[in-house]
Amino acid sequence: MPKRVDFQAKPVFLVLFLAVAMGWSSCGKDTITMFDCTGISPSYAVDIKPILNASCALSGCHDAYSPNAGYDFSSYNSASSGSQSGRFLGAIQQKRGYLAMPNGLPKLSDNNIKLLTCWVQNGSPK
Repeated sequence: MPKRVDFQAKPVFLVLFLAVAMGWSSCGKDTITMFDCTGISPSYAVDIKPILNASCALSGCHDAYSPNAGYDFSSYNSASSGSQSGRFLGAIQQKRGYLAMPNGLPKLSDNNIKLLTCWVQNGSPK
């Protein structure tokens, strides 16, 4: 009869559990950057619509006919409601834990990111 090896499994499982838990905790999302928007009052018609039309509300992306992930940025009403989810700012700021947008295009300029963020922070005015 083979000799039984006394294996202390509890410490091994505890170490594995802690390693997995620490790994999961590091997979969170980055904090969304909020800007000082004093004196910055972007409006949808003048500032935001051109950015969204050039980078987001494109055919096959987030237009009325193909609203990927349920986001349509082709009109004020849909852009305003869609931008209120934290996912919008996380995506355009390309934070860890969010799908970087615009997908397949260069990152938006810092100025455009600030305009979009201030627009959302100001309540998405027309």
